[in-house]
Amino acid sequence: MISEPELEGEWDAGPPAAPAQEPDAPRERVRGPRTAWLWGLGGAVAASAVWAGVLVAQDRFADAPRIAYRHTEDLCKVPLTAVSASTVQLSGDYARHEEHPALDWAYCAHGAPYTEGRLSYEAEVLVRLHKKADPRPEFGAGPTGLGGRGAMATSGGEVEQVPGLGERALLISRVGGSRLEVLDGGAVFSITVQWYGGPDTADPDEDAVQAAMVEDMRNLMTALRT
Repeated sequence: MISEPELEGEWDAGPPAAPAQEPDAPRERVRGPRTAWLWGLGGAVAASAVWAGVLVAQDRFADAPRIAYRHTEDLCKVPLTAVSASTVQLSGDYARHEEHPALDWAYCAHGAPYTEGRLSYEAEVLVRLHKKADPRPEFGAGPTGLGGRGAMATSGGEVEQVPGLGERALLISRVGGSRLEVLDGGAVFSITVQWYGGPDTADPDEDAVQAAMVEDMRNLMTALRT
């Protein structure tokens, strides 16, 4: 795989949810349409809404984790420049965010027009700011590294440590996509890139895509740092 400083070492990630509103392993190469991602997003949102409510009700965290990043209402304003250069030109076209006493989150889905005979790519970016719970004990323990919340399961994929990103960073690789998750204090970041196509479409350069994800993650964290 990619070495430092770039890299060493199911999916559909959805943001945590708001109580008032909610936004919307086997290896197979051909992936489903984009609507399947957004369908999976709703379940993750609902689960996270319950989680945030429990944290507020219990108020059991005496020491809030350090958060060196700001919340943003439109995460799509931070482009995936490097990933676009290594795949196709992606644009952020679906942004959501919520703010709660225990948890703030921002989400953006990136896509590109379908081109017949070529791989299609989609990407998701999610930022969670944990203001009461310390996410470190559960980071990497389940989907999205947050103890089982989210629609992408890390089981069945290859997991590698990525040096030089926050306190801890993990790269989860499976046929058809990769996810990069970073923990830094009370902030948890993730970038997921997926590709799908027919049996005759060429495979992407996965090392290049993953290196691009690392670069875009660095840019994202810099853009949101306070």
